[in-house]
Amino acid sequence: MTSETNDPRAWQRPDDAAGRPVSASLVDPEDDLPSVNYGGDFETTAIPPYDANASAPVSPAFGLLNDPEPLPYVQPGARLDGYSAEPAAIDPLPQFGAPEHRRGTLDLGLLLLRVAVGALFIGHGLQKAFGLWGGPGLGGWESELSDMGFRYADILTYVATGGQIAAGVLLILGLFTPVAAAGALAYLVTGVLADAMAAHEAAQLSSFLTDGHEYKVFLAVAVAALVLTGPGRYGFDAGRGWARRPFVGSFVALVLGAGAGVAIWVLLNGGNPLA
Repeated sequence: MTSETNDPRAWQRPDDAAGRPVSASLVDPEDDLPSVNYGGDFETTAIPPYDANASAPVSPAFGLLNDPEPLPYVQPGARLDGYSAEPAAIDPLPQFGAPEHRRGTLDLGLLLLRVAVGALFIGHGLQKAFGLWGGPGLGGWESELSDMGFRYADILTYVATGGQIAAGVLLILGLFTPVAAAGALAYLVTGVLADAMAAHEAAQLSSFLTDGHEYKVFLAVAVAALVLTGPGRYGFDAGRGWARRPFVGSFVALVLGAGAGVAIWVLLNGGNPLA
């Protein structure tokens, strides 16, 4: 059994060598004063440096309240919680030509189509440029353009002839295929509109697709198909996106090619074959 007393003298310390009076309390008010280096209610110590040679781990000191704990230091090659700190290998994306990307004879068919269309363009371009195989030559081609009502026929003669040969060469090589096919499409659209205008003036527009003009229409459709499908693997564009997965860019090239053909006809001729 213990008994409590209300006598305040029981909580006083006795006199000591420093001369502290008996009336002094056990808890000195001066003991509650902050130190000179006191940093406030949340005073902390700095995080000790990591010492790799230390025999015992140093317990870390944390920062202010609600601060996240620092992540543990991991030596290179060490394992943490059963996981390796070394980077994991990531499987590469499947490459063009891998088994899951095999396309059978599709690329061979595109090669044949490119060579056929390109050879026709080169042949007709050489007829206009040098008069080969019964062609008109540059002079005769300029006269044909003037008779069809084209303005600036002297400049258009060289532009159309050079562009026709260049487009054919690029199509055969499979190089810059969307640009080459779009240029070829513009040339063919302008040519179809010129032939339709001539048929309209001769009152033969109703038989336009049965008197030999279907050749140009079919050739324009073949070039448009090359714009949309791309050149395939057998060409210099095999590593480019429009050869692997043609999509938005090819559609834009198709619209630009057809639009350029109509614009050339409207700006340099202005005739309306449907009027």
